[in-house]
Amino acid sequence: MKRALGILCALFVAVAAWAQTTIRVEVHNIVELSERFNVVFVVEGEHSPSDFSWAPGDDFTLVWGPQKGTSTSIQITNGKTVRTSQVSYTYILQAKRTGSYTIAPATATVKGKTISSNAVTVKVVDNGAKGGQSGGSQAQQQQQQSQQSTSTQESDIFMRLTLSRSSVVVGEPVTATLKIYHRANLVGFENAKFPAFKGFWSQEVESPSNVEFKREEVNGTVYNAALLRRWVIIPQKPGDVSIDPAEIVCLVNVQRRRTGGSIFDDFFGSDYATVRQRVYTTSPVLHVAALPEGAPSSFGGGVGEFSVKARVSKDTLKTHDAASLIVTLTGKGNIALLEAPKVNFPPDFEVYDVKSSTSGGATSGTKTFEYPFIPRSHGDFTIAPVQFSYYDVKTRRYVTAKTDSLHLAVQRAPGSAAAVTDTGTTLTVDRKGVRNLGEDIRFIKTKTALGQPKSFFIGTATYAVLVALMVLAALGFWLGFRKIAARRADVAGTRNRKATKQALKRLSQAKEFLQKDLYTAFYEELHRSLLGFVGDKLSMDMAEQSKENISGALVSKGVPEATAAKFVGLLEECEYARYSPDAGHDAMNAHYEKAVATITAIDSSMKKSPSYLTAVIALLLMLVPFGLHAQQSYPDSLWNAGVEAYIQGNFNQALADWEDVQETGVTSTELLYNLGNAYFKNGEIAPAILWWERALKESPSDKDIVYNLEYARSLTQDRIDVVPEFFLETWGRNACHSLPSNAWAALSLVFLAVTLALVLLFLLGSTPGKRRLGFFGAIVSFLFAFVSWDFAGWQNRDLRSQDYAIVMKPVSSVGSSPSADSSKDLFILHEGTKVRILDNVSGYTNIELADGRQGWIASKDIEVL
Repeated sequence: MKRALGILCALFVAVAAWAQTTIRVEVHNIVELSERFNVVFVVEGEHSPSDFSWAPGDDFTLVWGPQKGTSTSIQITNGKTVRTSQVSYTYILQAKRTGSYTIAPATATVKGKTISSNAVTVKVVDNGAKGGQSGGSQAQQQQQQSQQSTSTQESDIFMRLTLSRSSVVVGEPVTATLKIYHRANLVGFENAKFPAFKGFWSQEVESPSNVEFKREEVNGTVYNAALLRRWVIIPQKPGDVSIDPAEIVCLVNVQRRRTGGSIFDDFFGSDYATVRQRVYTTSPVLHVAALPEGAPSSFGGGVGEFSVKARVSKDTLKTHDAASLIVTLTGKGNIALLEAPKVNFPPDFEVYDVKSSTSGGATSGTKTFEYPFIPRSHGDFTIAPVQFSYYDVKTRRYVTAKTDSLHLAVQRAPGSAAAVTDTGTTLTVDRKGVRNLGEDIRFIKTKTALGQPKSFFIGTATYAVLVALMVLAALGFWLGFRKIAARRADVAGTRNRKATKQALKRLSQAKEFLQKDLYTAFYEELHRSLLGFVGDKLSMDMAEQSKENISGALVSKGVPEATAAKFVGLLEECEYARYSPDAGHDAMNAHYEKAVATITAIDSSMKKSPSYLTAVIALLLMLVPFGLHAQQSYPDSLWNAGVEAYIQGNFNQALADWEDVQETGVTSTELLYNLGNAYFKNGEIAPAILWWERALKESPSDKDIVYNLEYARSLTQDRIDVVPEFFLETWGRNACHSLPSNAWAALSLVFLAVTLALVLLFLLGSTPGKRRLGFFGAIVSFLFAFVSWDFAGWQNRDLRSQDYAIVMKPVSSVGSSPSADSSKDLFILHEGTKVRILDNVSGYTNIELADGRQGWIASKDIEVL
């Protein structure tokens, strides 16, 4: 058995020794047509070859060779001797023509076994009139060295910074390679300066410690090229981005021109000097396109192609046990810049800061996110699928990868079980305060009444007319009451008002005499009735009742002259009939009817025309726009489409729909509020604050707007210490915003009506107590009316004012004067900061911060509320 094992070991060693003997080929990959180059075959192994053969073929001319070289090394380790033999065969060849040709394999016999080398391809280029440098041609080296002086040509040494792509999108990785090329006697480098890659995320992926030169062809010329650095860069912003040039100082040995000296200098001196030559690269430009709009909410900044997996670190969980959710992203692209996917944990899970780690290269590999959590309650829970969206550069669209749902069964920990007592089962509950799991803005308004921009009741013609009507009504009531009292105290007026009634009563007596044909009695009573009527109507004594006075007084009271003449004529007829013979019953009846008609005509003529007060009231009533405005149609479909898009997480589409509604000319507080929400969800803080501020101006008491504004302001970069305002102003503002402007306007009318009623009570009260109540009550009610009117106007002025603005530019400089040349920068403001506008001059705005600092900012950097 031992002998068999020994034989096997000997065979194994022999086979291993034979297997380890190889033929290696050393030759340049690129040569020039006129160049003589070396081809070296190296046979390595434990034993030297007993035979070697190789033919150059028809594509090359054998200039010299083969030249055989032999070396042997012996190594003894732990009593074991290892012998290594290396035999080289060197040939000098010259290509016959340009092109790519194959160096035929060489064969060798080692211990009776034949081994072969690999075939090697050599590219032959025509250097033309340029004259090339040959690594193996002594004549060419001497010729080039004779042309060198104390400097080298720029074409002999240069650097190149190349990009793997010339056009990419934001986040797409690009490989940047820096190489140096030379055809001179390069001996070293110093003072290397590499690009800073501003506007890129960069990572150095290759930095050789030993610079190795290999031949490369550049524009038909063969150069010795070496890799200096290689980076992976990822652009962070769109546009044509220029990369800073790299530079390096090369140390080159050049031959000095001999201007004299001894012949012995060739033996004891050197004709070469080391010169420094600074070499630069050009500044390559990378065309970076922005990512298309419409990125899903789960987009994590990935550009490339990725997959996602998720698992829980523990299979069995109990309450209060710590565990982790492991989310793994694998793929190619900007793997190092991927953001942690959003994970929706069950509500009663305490989640801690996410940890991340990356393995693999800069453009491919795996990025792992660890989400530590602790379940605080037992039961069955489900972690929703983890979604990760990325931009696929191949298909040019967004792709969403997601995991399956993870189901967790959390058992009750021993310490949280129910405690059993003698009286039964008592459940112990660890009561805690409600814990915030996260913060976000409040949800959008789903219902609205779109219409024209908000109008205020205060300050309108309707409001002024209603105030005037109430004042005139109170004035009319007071005048009417005064008139009634005056009429009651006016005896002459009473006679005037009862004149017609008394006259008709007397005429009824005359009518009785008429029916009895009592001629004299009839005319006496008719004459007495006429004089009594004119005496009462005109407040005229009997002594003044001459025909001329009666006629003039009637005409002055607005009675037509014909009617006055008829009345005077009737008096004359009555006086004549009293002393004349009986004219008969028909004449008496005619005089009676004439008297009734004349008295009625005079009474109608002397009635007062409508008062000026009545006319003014009628005119004001005509000015009141009692007619309702026609209901304005509004684009419900756009509003509802925006609400639906927002609910589904498509915030870009929701924003577009609501902006279309805004462009139609209709608006509402809810629309302004929703626009702010859509901008915020799209990551635009400044426009969100702008629209919420505009919504707050229309509805200062809306708690959702106030909350969202406070939350958004906490995310802005500028923290400004606000100068505290006077406490009365704070109270007044809070009270003002407790009700809408129109509500305050309506209350001001109510309090004004109460004030006028109490003023009337003061003026017309019959007792001192009533007048005292009216006086003090009117003062208090008027104060309430004034405060309500002022609050309504306050909100109106705030809405219409243009005293505040929001900084919209990410970074804005605030200077000491409205000039770009002579101004001195005072401070920097960032987007979302609210400023007060003081003045505007030549494209600049004088602003004031909440802490009192002032300065001038470019008007285009802000937007007025």
